[in-house]
Amino acid sequence: MDLFFAYLKSQRKIIGAFLGFCLIFAIVFALYELPVEAVGYGAVLCAFLGVILVVLDYRAFYERHKRLEALRREITVTAAGLPQPWGPLEEDYQAVIRVLYEDKLQLTGHMRQRYTDLVEYYTVWAHQIKTPIAAMGLLLQGEQGDTPHSRELREELQRIEHYVEMVLCYLRLEAPVTDYLIREYDLDGIIKQAVRKYASQFIRRKIRLEYEPLNCWVLTDEKWLLFVIEQILSNALKYTRSGTIAITLEEPKTLCIRDTGMGIAPEDLPRIFEKGYTGFNGRTDKKASGIGLYLCRRICRNLGHEITAVSAAGRGTEIRLDLQSAELAIE
Repeated sequence: MDLFFAYLKSQRKIIGAFLGFCLIFAIVFALYELPVEAVGYGAVLCAFLGVILVVLDYRAFYERHKRLEALRREITVTAAGLPQPWGPLEEDYQAVIRVLYEDKLQLTGHMRQRYTDLVEYYTVWAHQIKTPIAAMGLLLQGEQGDTPHSRELREELQRIEHYVEMVLCYLRLEAPVTDYLIREYDLDGIIKQAVRKYASQFIRRKIRLEYEPLNCWVLTDEKWLLFVIEQILSNALKYTRSGTIAITLEEPKTLCIRDTGMGIAPEDLPRIFEKGYTGFNGRTDKKASGIGLYLCRRICRNLGHEITAVSAAGRGTEIRLDLQSAELAIE
């Protein structure tokens, strides 16, 4: 109905002219004292003919509207799919559309090529930088020994390696095809890998880990879920100066990672999973990128999991991973 009223509105000049002509004929017939009924009879005949023309014209208008709407919704719309123009003015409009469409194709191709080159460069860079990182780790073990200073340096090197993994993770998520391997995995095996990675930081910072075997199997991808758990533990260690980090399981399959750190301000909590958002803690830390939790949310969505956060300023943070919601085919 809204489309019909829009059509009538577009034809308001013609309708107004018709009514004006009828009024002029009525006034002229009245001045010459001619039967006004003749004007009404003629107006009725013209109105009947006008209704038929309006119905036919509206049908053509409706079909053109639906065709243009379908073209607008198509992802791969082409300028060749435009309907036949009704006049010189529409021909001019369609000529402008074709020129703009060709410019869009050229710009899209250029941007796609630039993006492909950028992804290839950073992919190669991320793989190449792993070699000097590994070499630096071996040099620290060989020359410094197990001293507090060397442990601190190894942790900073581990942080660099984690940031490189974040770059690779981001690039893989943006790729058209991602290497997911969905199977039933032992959740304890994945958690132990993450805890082992950050064991030295737990020891050096004297942060107690509360964790007991969960005896749970989940349908997921081991590599990607491991990245999520590592990122959560990394954040917990970053913002917990003393206290504990607890890893528990709530029925049926909700993994909970709690810390006793500085917590998250109420105004920041709804936005911590947004890309680039750092909040008050990030502005205080000066090193936060706002990418880690954003990647975690994207990975969890791809895996069919759900990630949420519960926190209060000064009372720690709890990150919850609902692993029960996965509805993926086993490979």
